[in-house]
Amino acid sequence: MGGVVAVHLLVLSLLGLYLRCLCQEDAAVYIVTMKQPPAAHHYEQVKRFGSSGVSAGASGAFNTLNKPRNASRTNTSYSSYLIRLQNLLLRRTLRGEKYLKLYSYHYLINGFAVLITPQQADKLSRRHEVANLMLDFSVRTATTHTPEFLGLPQGAWAQEGGPEVAGEGIVIGFIDTGIDPTHPSFSDTLSINHYPVPAHFSGICEVTRDFPSGSCNRKLVGARHFAASAIIRGMFNATQDYASPFDGDGHGTHTTSIAAGNHGIPVIVSGHHFGNASGMAPHAHIAVYKALYKSFGGFAADVVAAIDQAAQDGVDIISLSITPNRRPWGLATFFNPIDMSLLSAVKSGIFVVQAAGNTGPSPKSVSSFSPWIFTVGASAHDRVYNNWLLLGNNLTISGVGLAPGTDGDSMFPLIAAIHAMKNNTTVANDMYLGECQDSSYLDEDLIDGKILICSYSIRFVLGLSSIKQALETAKNVSAVGVIFYMDPFVTGFHLNPIPMDLPGLIIPSTDDSKVFFDYYNSSLVRDEMSKSIIKYCGVANISGGLKANYSNTAPKVMYYSARGPDPEDNSLADADIMKPNLIAPGNFIWGAWSSVGTDSAEFEGESFAMISGTSMSAPHIAGLAALIKQKFPSFSPSAIASALSTTATLYDKQGGPIMAQRAYRNPDSNQSPATPFDMGSGFVNATAALDPGLIFDTGYDDFVSFLCGIDGSGPIVLNYTGHTCEVSNMTGSDLNIPSITISLLNQSRVIMRTVTNVANDEYYHVSWSAPYGASVAVVPAQFFVASGQQQNLTIVLNSTMNSSFASFGRIGLYGNLGHQSIIPLSVVSKITHNTTPRRRKC
Repeated sequence: MGGVVAVHLLVLSLLGLYLRCLCQEDAAVYIVTMKQPPAAHHYEQVKRFGSSGVSAGASGAFNTLNKPRNASRTNTSYSSYLIRLQNLLLRRTLRGEKYLKLYSYHYLINGFAVLITPQQADKLSRRHEVANLMLDFSVRTATTHTPEFLGLPQGAWAQEGGPEVAGEGIVIGFIDTGIDPTHPSFSDTLSINHYPVPAHFSGICEVTRDFPSGSCNRKLVGARHFAASAIIRGMFNATQDYASPFDGDGHGTHTTSIAAGNHGIPVIVSGHHFGNASGMAPHAHIAVYKALYKSFGGFAADVVAAIDQAAQDGVDIISLSITPNRRPWGLATFFNPIDMSLLSAVKSGIFVVQAAGNTGPSPKSVSSFSPWIFTVGASAHDRVYNNWLLLGNNLTISGVGLAPGTDGDSMFPLIAAIHAMKNNTTVANDMYLGECQDSSYLDEDLIDGKILICSYSIRFVLGLSSIKQALETAKNVSAVGVIFYMDPFVTGFHLNPIPMDLPGLIIPSTDDSKVFFDYYNSSLVRDEMSKSIIKYCGVANISGGLKANYSNTAPKVMYYSARGPDPEDNSLADADIMKPNLIAPGNFIWGAWSSVGTDSAEFEGESFAMISGTSMSAPHIAGLAALIKQKFPSFSPSAIASALSTTATLYDKQGGPIMAQRAYRNPDSNQSPATPFDMGSGFVNATAALDPGLIFDTGYDDFVSFLCGIDGSGPIVLNYTGHTCEVSNMTGSDLNIPSITISLLNQSRVIMRTVTNVANDEYYHVSWSAPYGASVAVVPAQFFVASGQQQNLTIVLNSTMNSSFASFGRIGLYGNLGHQSIIPLSVVSKITHNTTPRRRKC
C-alpha cells in the first residue's frame, strides 16, 4: 500500500497511548520546517553546479520557459538523509518525552508534522536546525455543456486532434476528497486510443478493501490518501470518511471529471437524460491525493503531505479546489506551508491552479493569495434550467428544479403543509412540520390532487431536511406536485437545480416567496367565526424544468465568487498582486458523482450531480492547462498562466462588458461591469490560449526576490527556501506577469515588462486606457519581435489626483497576424504629491 498507509496504521495503533498522555497537556499538531534544502531544491543545485556541496543559500539564474522535467525526483538517497535528520532532531530535543511524528516532508519542503505540547514546540523552535514552526490549520472545499460554451469541439480540441487525444501524456494531480474509480468517466476502456501511463510519472495506487486492486488503470494512474492530522485529532470516521482514496463525499469525483473526465459519458439523473459529459482534457491522466473529508474538511499538515507526494510522483498540474478556513497569520499571507510548498512545486515545473473561494462578493475576500498560484473565480455559463410557476392571478414566478411540469395548461389547487395537518396535529408541536419531512402528520384526503406547499428552511442547508424526503412525503399523500418557498432566514445560500421525479420547483428568492405566499393566503376562504379554513381557492400550474435554456448574458461573475484586491496580511493591506487571475464556468456544473457521495444529499445515489462554486471553476482551468502543456511541453508554469490570462475575453455573448453580481439577495438586480478584482484578466478563452503569440514569463528566482522585498521577510524566506535575501525593492507589480496592480501610486511609478514571442515573426502596436486618476504611457508604442525573441516594455504611470478608490485600465498589444495580449491595470490609491509634513524649525 505504500508508506502513507503505513503511517496511518501506525497512527491508529499508537493513537490511544499518545493521546492519553499528550491531550492532557494541550498537545496540538505543528508543522516544522528545517533549514536544510528539500530534495527538489537540492537536486536542482546538483544539476546546476555539478555537485551536492552547494550551500543552502545558493542562488542563480533559472530559465523556466524551457525547463526540463526533474530527472532526479526518484533518487531517494537525499530524501532518506533528510528524514534521518528530522528524526534525530526530535530524539535529541525531546529526549525521554512523548511525541508523535505524523509526516516527513522532504521533496518540496524539508520538515515534518508532529503532535507535541506547546512546551515541546518552544523547545523545537529554539533549535538552530529549525527554520519555522507553525500550528496546523484547517482547510475546506471551496459538465455536459461547458466544453461547447468554451468552444472546445471546434477550437482547442480540434487543434489537438479531437477529444480522443486532448490532454494525452499530461498528468493532473487532484488534492480533494478522493475519487470513485468505478465511474465510467475514469475508465480506460472507452477510448479507441489506448494510451500508456506517462514515463515521467512514478506514483502508485493504494489498495484497500474499498479501493481494491484494479481500481487504477491507464486513465487513473495514481491514488493515495492522507489523514494523519485528522486521525490524531479524533475527527476521522473510517466508516464515513474511508481510509483510502475512495470518495465518500462526491466533491473530488466531481472536480476530477470536470478537468479530465472521459468524453461522451451520458448524464442520466432521476431517469432523465441531460446530455453527454466530458472533461476539458478528456485524454489526460488522473492522479488523486485525497486530503479532504466529508465530516470535517481537512488540515494543512495532510494537504502539504499530499502536495509533496504529488510533486515527487511527477504530476504536471496540481488542481486545488480547496481554500484555508482563515487568512494565514504572520508577516504576509504568502508565508504559509501550503503556499510555500506550492512555490517549490512551481520551481519543479508544475502548474498550480486553486479555487478563489466562495466568500464573495465583498472586497478582499479571496482565499488564494500567492502570485505563483493561478487563482480562478466562478462565472455563470449560458445554459440555465428554469421552470415557472403560473398563479391563478396570472402572476408568473421563476423557480429552480430539474423536474417535470404539471399536466398541460391545467391549474391545480394549492395547499400548504401547515394547513393540511391531521386533526390531532398542530404546528406548535413541531415548527418544522411545514418542511414536509413526515407524511404521517398530513391529511391525505385533504391533499389528494393538490399541489403541496413546503417550507425550505435552514435545515435543508444543514442537511437535516431534504428535498428527496419531501418528495416522498408528497407522493405518500397523493399530491400532484410540490412547491418549496424560501424561508426569509435563508439568505445568501446558492441553490442548485435539484432533481425531482414529481412536478415541482423551489422559489429561490425570498421576495418572490413572499409574493407567492401572499397570493396563497389571500385566496384562502375562512369561517368568519372560527377563522378555520373552509376552502382552498388558490391555484397554480408548474412548467417543466428538464429542458435547458440558453442565455446571452453569460458569462458573468457569480456573487459567491471571492474578490480582490489580494490581502497581503491580516491587517488587510493590499498586495500589488491581481487576484483572481481569471474566471471560468463554476455555476450549475454537471460532473461525475461518487456512488456513495453525500456532499449534496439531493444527488445521493446518482452518478452525476449539478453543483456550483469556485471548486468547479478551478478544474476547468486545470484541464485547459493540460491542453496548453500538451501543445507546448517546454512551457513553464508562468508561461501557461500567461497564455490563459492574456487571451481572456472581456465581453459576454452579446458583446457587452462582463457583469459581476454584487449582492446575495436578488443578485441579478444588483450587478455592474466586472473589474479585474472581480474577474482578473477576464473569462477564459480556451482556443486563443493555445495560440497566445506573446508570453510573460516569470521564474522561481523572481518570486523569491518578490518575497525578499517584503519588509522583515529575510529570515522567513531563508527558512522556507534556503535563499539568503539580498537587498530587494521588488514588489508584486515588478513581477513579469500579465497584469499590473499598484496598491499605492505615490506620484509616479515606472514598471518594466518583457514579452517573448512564441509564434511567428510579428509586428505589434500598443494601445492603452488609463485608470481614472492616473495617466499611462508605454514605450515603445510599436515594435517588431521575431519568433523566439524578446521585447522590453516600459510603462510609466503618474497620479493625476488624490484618491483612495480603486480604478482600472488596460494595455493592449495587437499583432498584425491577429495575436493580442491584454494587460489589466489596477491602481487602488493615488497621491499626486508628497503629503509628509515638513518639520518646522524652532
